[in-house]
Amino acid sequence: MKNFFKRTTLSDRQEAAVRKTLSNLRAQRRNRFRILACIDGTDESFISVRAAAQLAASDETDVIVLYVRPIDQGLHSGGLQVRLARQNMMEAGFELPGVKHLKRALEILKEEGLDVTEWALATEHQDAWGDPAGDNKAEYRSPTGRSVVLKLKTAPDVAVGILDQYELGPYNLMILGQPSRWRGEINAFFDAGVVQTVATMAPCSVLVARGSGERQGFLICTDGSSRSMQAVRRSAVLAYTMGEPITLFSVAETETGKPAAEEAVANAKALLKAMKISVAETKTAIGNAAEEIIEMGSLYKVIVVSNEGRSRWQRLFKKSVASEVMKRARASVLDVR
Repeated sequence: MKNFFKRTTLSDRQEAAVRKTLSNLRAQRRNRFRILACIDGTDESFISVRAAAQLAASDETDVIVLYVRPIDQGLHSGGLQVRLARQNMMEAGFELPGVKHLKRALEILKEEGLDVTEWALATEHQDAWGDPAGDNKAEYRSPTGRSVVLKLKTAPDVAVGILDQYELGPYNLMILGQPSRWRGEINAFFDAGVVQTVATMAPCSVLVARGSGERQGFLICTDGSSRSMQAVRRSAVLAYTMGEPITLFSVAETETGKPAAEEAVANAKALLKAMKISVAETKTAIGNAAEEIIEMGSLYKVIVVSNEGRSRWQRLFKKSVASEVMKRARASVLDVR
């Protein structure tokens, strides 16, 4: 009996120590801007890595590149767990599904000026879902404490894996490549794609990245609400960090609503002036909000919209402008939440 209580006490202490370690780690991460760039191996998905590198201009920003693979893609070797636990997955001498895509992401980061070649490297392996390969990561850390992480995650579903990764974060921003499909709200209940599912369910801001060509600037949309003003403030900091010009935009449904739209952009401009962030221009339009934003946004590198905070049920009865813009826009769309 004495040994039982001793083991129980030891187990409780170990669990408490783990909780304390995780709590301290999350507290440290909250003091940094953390970007999760998700890839699936397609050429389109690597736009997320380029976008992450461009947004990560300061030493206070960490970049985590994530590849999620389904459970057990023909990997049945009992010794695989041991090999991964002891070796760096990037240099283990075998082609684990997803590793070549993470290596390509590392090359893209270097092309964009984020070179981790000389940084300290630490690797980690964890068992997951009874899969022989489990979860693996390689973390590069600079002398200033900045991190670039390559994460190979195992999950029963890609969207589930991405959302689960947030819980291990936290993250300030998730970046996803252009969706292959985006269904209406009713059909999305039964068959939403990965990008749509993550964009709908993610607790943090989401950037759906599309090729920008020669376009420049952030088109930051506001309706004057406190939620959209928060989006203005937060997205303007990103634009300022990237050196991108800012255009403030508001849409009125009818002519009678135009003064309110003009007031919305004027208030947003005053907010940014107080933050010492300059605004290139302000614009307003009259019509359907989503249609006008999509049309105007085609001239810019990034469209910024604020999430309405509605549940999936609520969006069935009242359409989401943010969701519609993310679905149909030709430019990258940042949904701030």
